Amino acid sequence: MKAINLLILISLVTLSACKKDDDDNGDGGMMDMNYNPVLDTANFVDSVTNVYFPLKPGSVYKYKTNAEDGLEDNVVTVLDSVKVIMGINCTIVHDVVSIEDQVTEDTYDFYAQDLEGNVWYMGEDVSNYENGVLQDKEGSFVAGTDGAKPGIIMFRSPVPQMPYRQEYSHGHAEDWGKMIAAHVSVSTTFGNFEQCIKTADWNALEPDAPVEYKYYAPHVGLIKEEIEGTDEVTDLYYFSR
Repeated sequence: MKAINLLILISLVTLSACKKDDDDNGDGGMMDMNYNPVLDTANFVDSVTNVYFPLKPGSVYKYKTNAEDGLEDNVVTVLDSVKVIMGINCTIVHDVVSIEDQVTEDTYDFYAQDLEGNVWYMGEDVSNYENGVLQDKEGSFVAGTDGAKPGIIMFRSPVPQMPYRQEYSHGHAEDWGKMIAAHVSVSTTFGNFEQCIKTADWNALEPDAPVEYKYYAPHVGLIKEEIEGTDEVTDLYYFSR
């Protein structure tokens, strides 16, 4: 991807974006007719190797969260299989959340990396459970289907304070993010990490919801999450690849 195309990409992903502050959640969940990223299948590779978001097949991440409903366990596995979306081979990540060994969410996420090294979020298949019973598929979307569009989950070189769409399915999936700090030192149960980046994520569909702060370590990926204004922390305690 040439430099001029990267500039176009950034413009598309950030078009109509507002800087996130205490009382502004991006577009507030309104329909954005201007957001229309065009993906060329020739500009994508078959593996995700972004330094802050590497997805090596077979990798397993385990997290603990002191959630309101109890101690939450989250197991994330990068599968050795692909899903074709918009003609692009997407890496599949299986994400299972449980509380006291009872599954509350079972999700398959789909990611693709372009030649420049940016990682696109292409969709997710979400199954939400309550007391072991499937309740709904809320949050699911597949780019290119029913008006859903892909977003960026991680730029090759994140630009500080630049908001971007992570996903877009109007009324169903409208997450935003921006990188707010670099060269951060982070401690987790698994170990200590240097040169991390910190992002702020928010959902335009829930303008009153607190911001999620996420920390990404080089060559590892997501290692910690914090919820603004609460004591809730998601901590990496196991990682293998």
